Order: sequence, then structure tokens, then C-alpha cells
Amino acid sequence: MKLATKLLSTYPALDRKAEMIDNLLADYPKRNFQIRFWDGFVWGTDPQPRFTLVLKNPRALEVMYISPSELSLGEAYVRGDFEIEGDMEAAFDLGEHLLRQGHSTNKRSALLKPLLRLAVHEKLPAPVPFPELSGQLHSRDRDRRAVTYHYDLPSEFYALWLDSRMVYSCAYFHTPDEPLDAAQQNKLDYLCRKLRLRRGDRLLDIGCGWGSLVIHAAAEYGAQVVGITLSRPQAQWAQRQIRALGLEDRCRVEVRDYRDLDSAQPFDKIVSVGMFEHVGEAKLPEYFRRAWELLRPGGVFLNHGIAYSATYHRRGPSFIDRYVFPDGELVPIHTSLRAAEESGFEVRDVESLREHYALTLRHWLAHLESRSEEAHRVAGETAYRIYRIYLAGSAHAFRRARLNVYQALLAKPLQGESGLPLTRDDWYSA
Repeated sequence: MKLATKLLSTYPALDRKAEMIDNLLADYPKRNFQIRFWDGFVWGTDPQPRFTLVLKNPRALEVMYISPSELSLGEAYVRGDFEIEGDMEAAFDLGEHLLRQGHSTNKRSALLKPLLRLAVHEKLPAPVPFPELSGQLHSRDRDRRAVTYHYDLPSEFYALWLDSRMVYSCAYFHTPDEPLDAAQQNKLDYLCRKLRLRRGDRLLDIGCGWGSLVIHAAAEYGAQVVGITLSRPQAQWAQRQIRALGLEDRCRVEVRDYRDLDSAQPFDKIVSVGMFEHVGEAKLPEYFRRAWELLRPGGVFLNHGIAYSATYHRRGPSFIDRYVFPDGELVPIHTSLRAAEESGFEVRDVESLREHYALTLRHWLAHLESRSEEAHRVAGETAYRIYRIYLAGSAHAFRRARLNVYQALLAKPLQGESGLPLTRDDWYSA
């Protein structure tokens, strides 16, 4: 006898599925989805649901009812206790409702009693081993191991869902329906224009990923570029691209920690895109101070990174912190700007690209889902499920303004002279 059938015969109250769901969603206004149970029962009447929550076993219902958390729901999905068919991002509105309901179960106590006695209620292992990082937080060795956990998945996996240049950061869209490749080209150009790159400028890219900006700045703007990353596969991929394009005399990518760079020959411009989220709040003063030391007087540093809204207070542990970006730390924008100013930088411009990141993530998610079979083959089912829920959840967080992404242009004035023009007109000219 199958487990679900056995449990339902042992606890008849479990067969009151419609009542249980109606109770759980009594004050939830949206009814544009369906819930399908392990025995084929379907709750919801929308003929074209945005998504269907497929409960694979009674354990999935238990996770929904008994003290749900972002971590427990994420682990249940990765473990395969439930599936989302259709619009994964839309399902996060329902997930938020479940999290709000998690601390008010008394009114459902009669319906919960059978679940509390289920055989599947034993403590479950994590769906995949997460990195047991040891040593001092944000030490060089620990940061290297944290980065390796995320970025040392096969580069071919990321190539399935990123754009053709392998840009793993927020794109810049002129219109909502602009293709991702074009939007990432826009972003690379926009960064170079904000930096006001000139031929021969020495540019440092901290956390350069697969080298897209390094290559673009060298090929299109004539800059002399050094990119650094802690991921050896990323550096190897970038160096292959650089050789294929014949740009070895203009740019290179190294495996190196930004703290180990020599400041004897300072750079004209510095850029960091999507890296400082890994630095850690306590290390932000060191991060900005090191950038200050590596930059010549009169130069600029463009820091592009994700920030939490100062008004958002997350409850409980984060699935992404554990399974996607271990040791990653997001801070409100005022925290990073204060650290930058205290290091000596003058804040010249701050721009939010929040809507752009929501669009970017939706492109990535759609690409990943459309190539799910290849993703399973290259990285495995667990990695596919982790990245699917991470991309959808991140898109939801940017849409709801819990997350933001900012580009901050920081100047190192020379005797009070910034060397910058009075307007930003050149940023927007063709």
C-alpha cells in the first residue's frame, strides 16, 4: 500500500482536503491558481491557472501548515515534496501568505492534529549538502570556498540561461520587451560611459565573473583592463574568450582576492559589478579603503550591487544564504554609502535599477526552464531546482521592492577637484 493511501486510511481527517485549503487560504484574495494533491484531487476552479501547486505527498502539506519558513519551504521544493507547474514567480505570493500564517495555527488546530502524528513528520535531512564553511567569517580562505561553492558549477550550466556574453548581473532595458542580449550590451556600454572610459585608461574589474565587461571595455573602448575573480573556472573561461578575440595585449583575468592586489601602480578607473554582496558588512570599510588605495587621485569607482530595503525585516533563515550564496550579506544602500564616504570617497551619483533586475531574472528563469533537460544533464536535478526557486524568488523580491540594486559612482577628488563634467549628458548620448 502506498504511503499516502495508508496515511489517509489511518487519519480520515486528511481526506478533508478542500476544507483544509479553504481554511488555510480564508483571507488570501487571489484564486488564480490550483492545488493538486498526490491522489489526484484538485482544489481551485480557475480554468487557466497561473500556476498549479502539485503536492507530491502528505509531507508537503505538513510543511505548508506547521511553522513554514522560507528555508523549510525551499528545502521541501528542492527535495521534491511539491512541484510548481506554470508561473514560478507568481507562486511566491502564495508562499508569502503561508509564511504569514505560520505563526497563527490555533484556529486550524482540529485540522492540524492528524498532520502532527504523521509518520513523515520525522526530522528530514537537508535536500543537498550545503557548505559547512569554517574559519573566520570573510577571511580570504573562507571567501574563496564560499565563492567556489556557487561559481564552480560547470560554466556550461550558466551558459544555458545567461546571455551570449555570460553576464551574470542586472541588464539595462530600454523597453520591457527588449531581448536579454541587447539589454546586457546596453548595460556594458552604460557602465563604460558612467566610468567615462578613454583609450589607454587602466581599469580594474573586481569580481569580473566570466570576463564580459573586461572584454567589452578593452575591445570597444580601448582600455587596459585587469579582471579578478576567486573562481578558477570563470577565469579559465574568460581567458579562452580573450585569446579567441585576440585581446591578450589589452586585458587579462586573474584568480586573485582584491585584498592581495598591489597598489604601487594605481588604476585610473575601478568597477565592481555584483561582487560586494559577498564582502560582508563588517568588511565594507576594508573593501572601500582598498579600492581607494588602488585608485589614482582624480579617478572614479563604480560600485554596482544588490541591497536590502531598510524597511524589510526577514523572518528566519534564508534559503538563498544557505544553498545559493553562503556567507553573502546584503545591506541597505545607506550602509554601503556611509562606508564608502568614511573611506574617503565622494558619492557623485546613485541610481536604482530595481525594475531592470526583475526583468533580467525573468529572462534567466525562462531560459533555464526552457532548457531544463540540458540543465539536468549538465548540473543535475538538485542544482536545477535550487536555481529555479532562487531565480523566481529573487524576481519576486525585486518586484516587491524588498531587494534593490544600485550603481554608485564614487570619486577620489584631487585637491577637491573631481574632474567630472557638470552634467550626465554624455551617459545618455549615442
